[in-house]
This record gives sequence, C-alpha cells and structure tokens, in this order.
Amino acid sequence: MSVFERVMEIASRRGFFWPSCSDVYSNYPAGLWSYGPLGARLIEKITNLWRRIAVNHGAYELITPNMMSVRVFEASGHTKHFSDRFVECKKCHSRFRVEMLLAEHVDRTSLENITDAEADRLIRELNIKCPRCGSRNFTEVARFNLMFTTRVGAKGGEIAVLRPETTQGSVVELKHVIRSMRSKLPVILYQQGSAFRNEISPRLGLVRLREFHMMELHIFFDPENPGFQKEVESIRHYKLRFLKLEDRDSGKITEMEVGEALREGYTINTLITYWLAVVQKFFNEALCIPLERLRYKELSDRERAHYAAAHWDLECYTQDLGWIEVANNAYRTDYDIKGHMKLSGEDLTVDVDGKKIIPHMYEPSIGIDRTILNLLLISYTDDGERRYLRLPRHLAPVDVGVLPLVKRDGLDRVAREIAEELKLEFYVEYDDRGTIGRRYRRLDEIGTPVCVTVDYETLEDNTVTLRDRDGMNQVRVPRSQLADKVRLFLSGSPLEKLGEPLA
Repeated sequence: MSVFERVMEIASRRGFFWPSCSDVYSNYPAGLWSYGPLGARLIEKITNLWRRIAVNHGAYELITPNMMSVRVFEASGHTKHFSDRFVECKKCHSRFRVEMLLAEHVDRTSLENITDAEADRLIRELNIKCPRCGSRNFTEVARFNLMFTTRVGAKGGEIAVLRPETTQGSVVELKHVIRSMRSKLPVILYQQGSAFRNEISPRLGLVRLREFHMMELHIFFDPENPGFQKEVESIRHYKLRFLKLEDRDSGKITEMEVGEALREGYTINTLITYWLAVVQKFFNEALCIPLERLRYKELSDRERAHYAAAHWDLECYTQDLGWIEVANNAYRTDYDIKGHMKLSGEDLTVDVDGKKIIPHMYEPSIGIDRTILNLLLISYTDDGERRYLRLPRHLAPVDVGVLPLVKRDGLDRVAREIAEELKLEFYVEYDDRGTIGRRYRRLDEIGTPVCVTVDYETLEDNTVTLRDRDGMNQVRVPRSQLADKVRLFLSGSPLEKLGEPLA
C-alpha cells in the first residue's frame, strides 16, 4: 500500500475527509468530498494562520456570493476561456481529460504546452486505450467549459454561474469597499470559500475536485506606484525558489534573493516580489513544509490563464504525487476591471491624487484541499512500530489527549476534570476506551502531539504524565502547571525541559 493510499484510508477512517454520501449513495458524483471533525479543524487552523497574515497587512475580508450572474463571467473571460480538453470513447461514451489519458505515457510537464491537434495525434500514435472498456477508438480532442450554470427565479429568466474563483466578487465590489472603508491603493481584499469546476474526470483524492476551498488575496494597486518598497527591503536577502521555463527539462531550481529577483526584473515589481516571498514563507514557516519540497514553477504564455501577464504556480513535492500546485500567483494586470467596465458600462476607475486610474491586480490563491493533502502525505510516518501523522504541533486537529490509566478507582473522574479544564484553551480529546497503549496509538495516528495521562500517582501527589507523540518520551508535571506546560510544548519547547523525565 502506498503512502497516498494509507493517508486516504486514515483520513476516511478517522474523520479527516471522505467521498461525499459514500455510505448512503454509492453512485454519487465523484469529485465532491466531505470534511469530518478533524478535517474541519485542520482547515480552521490553516485558514486562521493565513487570515492573520492578511489582516496584519491591512487586508479587508469579504464574503461574496457563490452564485453570480453569467454576465460577470462573460466580462472576466471565463465563458470563453475556462475549459479543459477531453475526448470521448466511441464505444462506452466515457469522457476523459486529455492530460489524464496521456499522463502515463508522456511527461506531464510537456503536456501543458501542446496544442489540441498535437494531443490528438499523440493519443492515436501511442494507441491509448479507454480506461473503462479498453477500446482505442476516441473522438477528436474537444473543449469543455468547466463552469456550472443554473437559472434563477421562478421563471428561470436569469442565467447564473457557480463561481470558479472568488476573484470576481472582489473585482465587482472593489469600488464599494474603497468608498465605505475610505481606502487608498494598494487595497488588499481577502476571500475564503468554495469554488466550483465541473471537472471531466476528478481524481487523486483532494487534488482534482468539483467543489474546492480557496484562500485568495486580491491586491489592487497603481502600476506606476505598486508600494511595498520598505517591506521588500526588509527581506531582500530572503531566497525564492524558481523553476524557470528554460529549466523545465532538467528540473534545476534557481534560488534568487528577493533583491536580485527584483533587480533583474524577473518578479516585475516590489509588490509582486514581496508577496511571492510571503506565500513561500507561509508554506515553509507557518505550515512547516521543508523548502526543498517547494518551488515556484514559471508558466509559459500557453500555460497561463487568459487573464495573466505573469504566473507562477507554487508547487509542493511528495513522493507519491510528485510536484502538485498548491497556490497560484497571477499578475492579472487590469484585465478584470477593464472587462467589467466594458460589459457593464460602469466607471470602475479609482482616484489616485486627482487622477483616475484602472487598478492592476495581483492574486495569490491558495488551494486549501491540496494543502491539507500534501501536509498529511508529508507528515505520515512509519517507523516500523507505529504509523502516525507527525503534524506540526500547532496544526494538529487535536492539541492534547487526556487519558486515565484505567477506567476505575476515580482515575477517570480526575481525567475528565482535567479535560474540561484544558478545553478552555485547547482542542482536547478524552479517551478511556481500551488499553492505554491502544489509546496512545489512536491519538498518534491523528497527529495529536501530546497526551496527559492520569494514574494512581496523580491521586497521591496531584501530578500527571505528559507524553510526546514523536519520541514517546514522558515527563511528570504538577497538575496546577499543566496548562502552562502544554502551551509551551505546543509552541515548540522540548518535552524534557517541561518536567521530570520518567525512567
């Protein structure tokens, strides 16, 4: 069983995530997933970290509708450009994404640059078989728009779209935010929520979904004065990791200091340069993903979205999935606002020192689902004795487990009291079912960093045992200091500095 398969099994069995309606409707559409209690808490912890970064940079948080008029997406170019390539099997009439069919035969990175005609030729030259029925007879490559559409109102007179991104909500509400908040450029808008894409062939768990979760920043600025000069200067020696277009074949990573990337014009301006660093630092420092597992892949003219003048995908590496995009970083220029001005006839310019300008937009967009999947794959550990999730302490969905040694003699009563006390500050799981060893293993498996054990010594001297998930070492601490000790441990303190080690 691969690491990916083991992680997906743990995720379903222990309540991180699973295919929606899987226990009730076996033929429910693929690409729709439910998050359980542990997954929902992991989402909360990740989004709170990113939201804090956004707010500390002066971002305004918006909540805009999941459903919007089709005219919004006509203006943004999505009705014309937002599509995937597919072929249909002429025998069983199943449809498949072209990239999925060719992925086992052709390097995935090379597929992103080929034309539809070239893809069609490859399918025939490689004699590709239908994954469902084995036929080798496909239609020609065609395009499929990925947006879900519906009709609004009793008479269905208005066509609406489930948004494929949160961006357009920010674009059409920008003027209202500037007016109500009395803001000046640059303006940062933060949105978090669901987006929808009618994927032809959802696959790989949380990698390719029909409904997915995003954290997006929409940073509107004056292209002649983008700002963030001081911020860039403060991190000018920080190194960004790029896979440049010319290095695709070799896979060579170019490390560039922030100052160098800006000086060479590779990262365009101070604002974009700074936020590329912020996003990379978030994944490396806040989510604890090693730098060697992260890279910015530069996209070519053909690969970039229709709205982007420059685009870097932040990718994360795992052994089972290879390099997977977790955040896209697109310089959308004034494309979106111009599109809405043209279609609506409204003046969406912004006053800058008495001069009307059309703001440019830079968009860092983080995929929550893919981020969670990569975190679980990276944290999965099999040391021969245990299989568990070595999640960063501050990200674990359960902060601390509380266990009585046995469920009798008043130990369970004291343990429940301690659990209730700790719940005032931490996410706590109380467990008194089964042997103490099995309870430790259950909490290890979901990544719980520390456990509190109540034993007979607790009744004598009011001390408890703290157990570290990773090393399984234990120390004894006074109950009166327990919350302080747990807080220190979760913030990174070594367990051996928090109490008396057990023999």
